[in-house]
Amino acid sequence: MKTRLKHIRILVLHGPNLNLLGKREISIYGKVTIADINRSLNAEAKRIGVLLKISQSNHEGQIVDLIGKAAQGKAFDGILINPAAYTHTSVAIRDALLAANLPAVEVHLSNIYKREEFRQHSLTAAACIGQVAGFGMMSYILGLNAIYSSIKDL
Repeated sequence: MKTRLKHIRILVLHGPNLNLLGKREISIYGKVTIADINRSLNAEAKRIGVLLKISQSNHEGQIVDLIGKAAQGKAFDGILINPAAYTHTSVAIRDALLAANLPAVEVHLSNIYKREEFRQHSLTAAACIGQVAGFGMMSYILGLNAIYSSIKDL
């Protein structure tokens, strides 16, 4: 009798204004859209055998709720998050990531350390196992592979 392998389940969270990608600040974020990122993530997830649930919210409380639900009943094995502007301001999202006690990887399209001074500090990164920034859409793919690698042998 064959045993079924458990699929790794990753919650992908896009933070505020990422729904406007491709239309806003193209000089910083390029022409990539959230739909492009999601297609690439889904293709990579299929390639490595990971199941994704992808959400985007402009609302801090909703992001906190999604993180909290991710840990309930082992719904997800990890979180891939681009907190966007909340990276620099949200103690609530940081605390939710810590409370969830799931491996999380923070990603950013731009290199936040080469941007305005206020963007060069992440409140949420310390609640994550790692951060990938500055590689455009590839940041998400690198982040997905990083979280997969950290979880697959657990």
